[in-house]
Amino acid sequence: MKKIDRLILRSFIGPLVLTFSISVFVLLMQFVWKYIDDLVGKGLEFSVIAELLLYASATFVPMALPIAVLFASIMTMGNFGEKYELVAMKAGGISVSRVMMPMTLVVLLLSGVAFYFSNNVMPTAMLKYRMTLYDVTRKKPAVNIRPGEYYKEIEGYVIRVGSKDPDGRILHDVAIYDHTKGMNETTVIIAKNGVMQASADNRYLRFTLNDGYSYMESSSGENHIRRPLTTIGFDEQTITFDISSFAFDRSGEDLFKGSYQMMNIAQLDTAVHELEKNQADHNMKAREDAIISLHAWKKCNDRSAAVTADTSIHYNPAQQIERRKRVYNYAINAASSTAKDLKMHYDLQRGDQEYINRHHIEWQRKYTLSVACLLLFLIGAPFGSIVRKGGLGLPLVASVLFFVLYYVIGMISEKAVRESAIGPVGMWISTFAMLPIGIVLTVEATTDSSLFDGAIWKRRITQVFNFLKHLLFRKTDPSHERNT
Repeated sequence: MKKIDRLILRSFIGPLVLTFSISVFVLLMQFVWKYIDDLVGKGLEFSVIAELLLYASATFVPMALPIAVLFASIMTMGNFGEKYELVAMKAGGISVSRVMMPMTLVVLLLSGVAFYFSNNVMPTAMLKYRMTLYDVTRKKPAVNIRPGEYYKEIEGYVIRVGSKDPDGRILHDVAIYDHTKGMNETTVIIAKNGVMQASADNRYLRFTLNDGYSYMESSSGENHIRRPLTTIGFDEQTITFDISSFAFDRSGEDLFKGSYQMMNIAQLDTAVHELEKNQADHNMKAREDAIISLHAWKKCNDRSAAVTADTSIHYNPAQQIERRKRVYNYAINAASSTAKDLKMHYDLQRGDQEYINRHHIEWQRKYTLSVACLLLFLIGAPFGSIVRKGGLGLPLVASVLFFVLYYVIGMISEKAVRESAIGPVGMWISTFAMLPIGIVLTVEATTDSSLFDGAIWKRRITQVFNFLKHLLFRKTDPSHERNT
C-alpha cells in the first residue's frame, strides 16, 4: 500500500467511525427518551438495561451507516480540496478517481458487511430487542412505598406508611388494608412501627409489625345485616406478601419469532410462498361460495318458473303476485348476503396482501442498505471534491440534506409498496432517483468541472444579462433603425 493510500484511508476512516458512533448515539438517546417511563422505577438490573440498549443500537445501523458514509466522504474530499492537497495530487498526476479508489474499496467492503448484517445479524438482534423491550415494558414497578401515600401495587392489599427512617427499613404509623378475602370481609391492621425486609430471592416482602391492632369486619352470609367487628391486639405480628410478579421474567422467543422483521432472505421466501398459497386458497373458496349462492338462486328461479308455467295448476293473480314477491325477496337476500361475503373477503384480502407486501419490503431492504452505502458515497465524495470545503459545517449540512431527500423518497415509496400501489421494486425508487445525482457529480468531479464555482456562475449570469440588455436596447434605438 502506498503512502498516499494510507493518508486517504486515515482521513476517511476517522470521520466514518466518529459519525457512525454519533448517529447511533443520537438515535439511541431518542429511544431512551421514548421509553424512559418504562425503564425508570422498576429496579431493573444494569445488565438488562445494557442488553436492551445493545439490541436497540443494532436496529439503528441501517440508518446510521449510510449517513456516516455520506458525511465522511464529503468531509474527507472537502478537506483535501480546502487544504489544496487535492490540487497537489492532481499536479502529481493522480486523478480524482484514483484518490477515491481507496475509499471506494472500503465502502464496497462496508456494503458487503452491511448485507451480511441485514441478512444474518439484524433478524436476531431485532428478535432479542423486541423480546427484551416487551419484558421490560410489562414488568411492574419495583416496590416503593412512599410515606403518606396509599400503595396499591400488591394485589389484594393497600398499604400506607406515615414515615420511614433514612435506611428505608424502619416504618412508623403503618396501616394495611387486606382485601384478599373479598370486599365483604375486610381486615385492617394498624401498628405504631415495624420493619420491612425482602427475602433473599426477592420473591417475598416481610413486614414485622409491633404494638398494633387488627380489625376484622364481615358483611357476608348471615352477617350481612349485623356486620360484626372483631378487634385483636398484638405486640408483634409478621405479614408476608408475595411479590414474585414484580420479578423480571423472560418471554419465549416463539412469541415474536414469526414476524417478518426477524427473518432472513431464505425464511422470507418461504413465508411469502406459503402466504401467497393461502391467499390463493382463500380466493378460490370465496369464488366457490359465490357460485354456490348464485346457483341456489338460479335453481329457485327455475323451479318457480316451472311451477308457474305448469298449466295443470291454476293460480289466481294474487297468488302469482305473492309467488313473484317471494322469488324477488329471496333473490334480494341472496344477492345482499353474497355482496357482504365478498366485501368481507375483499377486506381480509387487503389485510393479507399488505402483510405479504411487508415481507417483500423486508426482503428488498436487505439489499437497499448495501446499495445505499455505495450510492451515497458516489454522491458525497464527488460533491466534497467540487465544493472544496471541509470541517463540520458544510459537510454536515450537505449530508443531512442528501440523506433526508433519500430517506423521504424511500418512505414514500415504501408506503406505496405496502398499499399495493406499486410492486416491490418500488423500494428502489429512492436509489433510482438519487443515482443520476451521483453520476452527474462523479462526472463533474473527474472532469474538473466548475459546477459549483461561484465566480464562474456570476460571470456567466453577467454575460447573459449583458446580452439581453444589448439585445433589448438594440431593438429600441431609433438611430439604429434609420441606419438600417
